[in-house]
Order: sequence, then structure tokens, then C-alpha cells
Amino acid sequence: MISETIESFGGYLNAFTSKENTCYYGRGLAKHIPKTFDVIGDMIQNPLFRQSDIKKESGVIIDELNDIEDNPEELIFDKFEEILFKGNPLAFPIIGNESSIASFNHEALKEFHSDNYALNNLLISASGDIDHEQLKRLAEKYLTHANRGKKNRRKWVSPVKNQEVTIFRDISQVHCIIGRMSYGYKHEERLVLNLLSQVLGEGSSSRLYQAVREKEGITYQINTFVNSYYDTSAFGVYFSTNDKNSDKALQIISKELKKLKTQRVSDRELKRVKECLKGNIILSLENTTNRMIRMSNSILNYNRIITVDEIIGRIDKITGDQILEMADTVLDESTMTKVVLRSENPKEKIIAA
Repeated sequence: MISETIESFGGYLNAFTSKENTCYYGRGLAKHIPKTFDVIGDMIQNPLFRQSDIKKESGVIIDELNDIEDNPEELIFDKFEEILFKGNPLAFPIIGNESSIASFNHEALKEFHSDNYALNNLLISASGDIDHEQLKRLAEKYLTHANRGKKNRRKWVSPVKNQEVTIFRDISQVHCIIGRMSYGYKHEERLVLNLLSQVLGEGSSSRLYQAVREKEGITYQINTFVNSYYDTSAFGVYFSTNDKNSDKALQIISKELKKLKTQRVSDRELKRVKECLKGNIILSLENTTNRMIRMSNSILNYNRIITVDEIIGRIDKITGDQILEMADTVLDESTMTKVVLRSENPKEKIIAA
């Protein structure tokens, strides 16, 4: 087994797929880097795609899909982006659906691999006890397939009209997201958006956490999020609560959105969220996998590695007026989509419980 080869050297092998990229990575001791590189290189260049393996793995993935359907905290984010990006590939869930998963076979995977897995589509990133020249030598030795794959970036994301959608499931709580499309990796304004998100709902000192959870005690979970892609992002507020408190939570959120649209963030609060954002960035670099992924994202989205010092410098230059202008743009509730996941008969469920 491939995993046994790596684990026998004390290493670790894994992969993940985002909506725009796929990553295969290994982690291990520096002295075993050649073996790790050899295994990953062979795996991505020479997959067997045995029909028996595909059938078995399809069952595992369908089971994972069912887990997501049973987990409202995950499901609502898939549904939100499905509605927000309708008409664009970003609307599709990464895992697919039961029909598409069951339809995969040797021929389909072989064709996809031939079209997409090639040297002109490949980025190599490494962090830890390795130097650039060593990495180049390993690439020249183990990456030998010279075929050129397709290199098409998905079509531009066009905004859709804001909607209100309610999805009924047999659950106890109400889960809700209100949000919209906003700035992606390629936009200079993205860091301002991230700071606004910090002010509004990231961390226990954020405004929404304090107003909804600490002051009113009506929710355990409430936070903002920015799911970034190359040319756009999904920005929003997520919370869960019981049915009788959902309207009250929405009213408080609306009040906080209006405050940020009309009142400039104080210098003290701005300094706090800047230090928080910078701290998160710096602390994440203590993990070698995070360093590897950060460098990859930088090359893929900016065609260069943006240094931490450059990012921190940009954060330091952001002003309260920029936050106010960003809030006026992205916190307009008339432009937001609302997705609610709830039980169709909440009162009956409470009685039954």
C-alpha cells in the first residue's frame, strides 16, 4: 500500500480538494524527502484507477456525503454557496452528489487525469528542512511525464439576485447564514474585508459574539466568515439557535450591521483587530503544512510569494475610514442572501422531546 510505504518511514500522506485546486502532500523527516517525493510523484503520474478500487471508494465518499447531509453546520454552507454562485461551477459542492459519485468509472477518471494532471498544471511547494536546489533535483528526477493538460480558469462569477431560502430538515435548532458575494484573492480590498469580518464576528471579543451570545445568551455559535476564491468570495454571518430566538438574533445582527455602516470603528478597536489578524497569520507559520499551503496559494493567486512582512505592512496601513467604506458596501442587507435550515414542525419536536 502507498500509505504503508510512507508510514514505514514515520511519515504521513494525505490530499484535499478545494473548489479551485487539488493538493497531494506528504510530511516526514528531512532524510526521507527523496522517498516521499518519489511516492507522491508516482501516485499523481501513474494512477491505476482499478474499477474495484473506484467502486469501494465511491461507497466511502457517499457515506461521507450522508454525514454532511446529517450535519446542519456543514450542510448550510454548501447550500449557501449553491444559491449564491448559481450558474457558476463554484455553486457545486466539492464532494459532488450521489449520482455523480456513483457514475465514476475507470474510463472517466483516466480521461480527467489525462486532461488535467500535467506538468504545466503542477505547482510544487515545500517547507521545512529542504532547500530549493534539492527540490529542483527531486522534481527533475521523479516528474517525468511531459504531457500538457488543459489550463482553463473557470468563467467569471456573475452576481445573482439576493434571495431568501428556507430548507426543512429534521433538526432541533435553527441554522442561518446571511451574506453575499464579495472580494476575492485578486482584489486589493480583500484585507479590508478581512478586518471588517474580525470586527463584526471573528473571536469572542467581536461585536456579534458580545451582542448575541454574551449579552443575550441566545446562541452558542455565531461568527462571520470569508470563503475566498480567485475572483470572488462568500462573505457572511452564521449562527444557530432555537426556533423561538431566531428572529431576535436576526434583529440584533441587523442592528450591528447598521452600526458598522454608519459609525466609524474607534482607533482602539481597529488596533485590537489588526493585532488579532496579524497574530493569527504569524502563529499559523509555526506549522510547516500551513507554510506550504500559504506559499502555494500565493503563487496560484498572485504568481509570486507575498511575504508576511508585506501583508503586515498592508494591514497596518488600513484606516477606520476604509473599514467604514467597506461596511457601507458589503453590509447592505438589501444585497444579502439569507439561507435558513430548520425543522418544519419545531413545536411538535419540543413536545416530543
